[in-house]
Amino acid sequence: MNSLDAPGEPDLVHAPAGTVVGRRDGRTRRFLGIPYAQPPTGVRRFAAPVPRGRFTEPYDASRHGPTSQRVPLFATTTVPEPSVAGDDVLNLGVVAPAQDDDRGPFPVLVWIHGGGFLAGSQASPWYDGRAFARDGVVCVTVGYRLGVDGFAVLDDVPTNLGLRDLLLALDWVQENIGAFGGDPDRVTVAGQSAGGAAVLALLSSPAGRGRFHRAVSLSGGFFEADAVRDFLQELGDRLGVPATRAGFGGCSVERLQRGILDLRDEKGDDGTLSLGPFVGDDILPVPVADGLAGHGQEVPLLLGATGDEFDSGTGPGAAARAAGTRLTDILFRAACPRTAAARRDAAGTWLYSFEWPSPVLCGAAHCVDLPYFFDVLDAPGVARALGPNPPQELATSMHADLVAFVGGQEPAWARASGTPGDPAREYGRPGAALVADTTGVFDPVVRPGPGPMSEAAGAC
Repeated sequence: MNSLDAPGEPDLVHAPAGTVVGRRDGRTRRFLGIPYAQPPTGVRRFAAPVPRGRFTEPYDASRHGPTSQRVPLFATTTVPEPSVAGDDVLNLGVVAPAQDDDRGPFPVLVWIHGGGFLAGSQASPWYDGRAFARDGVVCVTVGYRLGVDGFAVLDDVPTNLGLRDLLLALDWVQENIGAFGGDPDRVTVAGQSAGGAAVLALLSSPAGRGRFHRAVSLSGGFFEADAVRDFLQELGDRLGVPATRAGFGGCSVERLQRGILDLRDEKGDDGTLSLGPFVGDDILPVPVADGLAGHGQEVPLLLGATGDEFDSGTGPGAAARAAGTRLTDILFRAACPRTAAARRDAAGTWLYSFEWPSPVLCGAAHCVDLPYFFDVLDAPGVARALGPNPPQELATSMHADLVAFVGGQEPAWARASGTPGDPAREYGRPGAALVADTTGVFDPVVRPGPGPMSEAAGAC
């Protein structure tokens, strides 16, 4: 069996979208690669997503579908991010509890992967929803258009196509998730990094209203792209094509993605924020931070960041931590109190900070919280990023907090209002309890480094 295949015996679901054939493995049911839209090819390539028609034959959902990612963002990524070939990239996977589980209907978690809006994969084993299914949550992982195809600003092309894809996926969930045991009235949209930024964008958008009921943003931020047209002109010049719909349409998705990475290397920066949500259309009429004050106020929100994000490691990373002048604070952590302030009168905003230092990455680095929240410490690639002995008790606590929130419970710690001294929940800070409620974590002051690391991290 291919590693992208779901294990177990065939399992059928009769949904409004048609009959879907997945796999059941014990108490877990997996339905992978289900198209929610027509393939974005030909005349549909730079167009708004078109809903998929009802399947006329049983649809084989036994393995992950094609990914928008053709080229990983870096040669080595913290999160294992397989690329899957094919045109049907607008697909989603559903991992659900057994159909005879009498706890249902179950709350639903819709997961949006990260990758700088340029890469990432819904097929990552770190996003396997088996622990959520075990704990009575239906987990949906969504693929959406990336890079030029998802976030270019071109004449005669709708903006924010990647966000429009996600909105259509949320519509699919509303219409179909009941057939998989999910409750369409208890949908939480969640994501990490670019996925967390997409969550905040959807929360601030008038188009998001009614499509989800709770939100979770892990290491998100206000990642609106500026100077997009200048970047696209540079990309077109490098590829020898005009920066137009016709010019880029004549390039394969892989060629465009490789061109972006080559341009990044040539410019000497990571280029990861060159494309992203566009402000000034019907999806995002105003900047995300402003939109949060006017939309999504009825939606409870959980958000936070890791302690070190991109400032972990030795060398420049260690120096950045020591100086307190951190990319971490500028891109990620500063967005947390700002979001809480914009939502001061909303249904509730709760902050967390992940502080457990990976002995491999020498800090609470970007992405290392994911296996804890998903409770998949045995997944491929985890030991390579977290070391041989990541604390299971931390994963148990973090996952339980997320499950409770998705299930409709109010977090056990106090709400945030965006003022100094706001409460937060800290996970894994060295020298403290693995889970501790505290205050002032996101105050805009110079913060020291993460403090003495565990003995296992001494080599850092």
